[in-house]
Amino acid sequence: MSDSALFSPMTLRSQTFRNRLWVAPMCQYSVERRDGTPTPWHLVHLGSMARGGAGLVISEATAVVPEGRITAWDTGIWNDEQRDAWSPIVDFIHSQGASAGIQLAHAGRKASTYRAASGTMPVSEGGWQSVAPSAVAFQGYETPRELTASEIADIVASFGVAAKRSLEAGFDVLEIHAAHGYLLHEFLSPLSNKRTDEYGGSLENRARIVLEIVRAVRAAAGDGVPVFVRFSATDWVEGGWTVEETATVSAWAKEAGADLADISSGGLAADAKIAVGPGFQVPFAKQVRAEGIPVSAVGLITEPRQAEEIVASGQADAVMAGREFLRDPHFALRAAHELGVEIDYWPTQYLRGKWHK
Repeated sequence: MSDSALFSPMTLRSQTFRNRLWVAPMCQYSVERRDGTPTPWHLVHLGSMARGGAGLVISEATAVVPEGRITAWDTGIWNDEQRDAWSPIVDFIHSQGASAGIQLAHAGRKASTYRAASGTMPVSEGGWQSVAPSAVAFQGYETPRELTASEIADIVASFGVAAKRSLEAGFDVLEIHAAHGYLLHEFLSPLSNKRTDEYGGSLENRARIVLEIVRAVRAAAGDGVPVFVRFSATDWVEGGWTVEETATVSAWAKEAGADLADISSGGLAADAKIAVGPGFQVPFAKQVRAEGIPVSAVGLITEPRQAEEIVASGQADAVMAGREFLRDPHFALRAAHELGVEIDYWPTQYLRGKWHK
């Protein structure tokens, strides 16, 4: 196959991605000092996938404030030391020809958890009080404290400041995490948002913080840097967040300055019944794309021809893979080989692996 949709370049604003096979954010829980500063692990982890041919490599969920971490072992971008530690990681990703993205996040009621066990980590062990739109606990976790309106404004501002630091570190793409049951998803879903003020009730109100953050990040990013928003398309629970609402809010996010909707699903309800299978979330991406915003698809996309078909058929503009890149950091190089695509970014040191002889 000489003409591949998956290996065609894609341009958003001033950023051109060398292909459409991208690395999804994947939590590593590997900051042993518990100070949010990325380590050599993150350099090797993310750098290996850039070396392996990915078009875009996105960092794990990176907290905009300390209490926004999922665990004490997560990365952050709330201070200059963290920014400076991210910079050489970004430089290496660039040296391999890939674009570098960062996922800006706040874990909300799913914060302060253990990294190797379920449940809330108490203050006595280094945990902290979690916060949320409403004092509604995630199953098996401690009850969060409801945020005040002024605290919501502070969080919006924190995303903007984190975006500025991310650009100073050299990142090319800023992704806002509004999925998987974390803070912004908690605002979006009526299952977790019971507020009666301007941040609760109607869809417009529940989406308000997401759109405020998109505008804050866009203001920090200027006109040239792409801004993504990761959404969970559905809670997989009756009465919860739906793909139709996701499509509507994605269109609003585009108006507010977002360039792409990264479509996943689930994470808000522990008892959700999810119909998992190869490409099971791709139809959600296709439905959101119909609203006029570019999308990426994710979810058990493990084969090159599967990824090629998703993009070639117009179901998504790009494919993100997670577990497959963990199994094979050179998934993109392998995909090009299996699809018969000639690319010019095989690492010179690895060219012997390009041929069977």
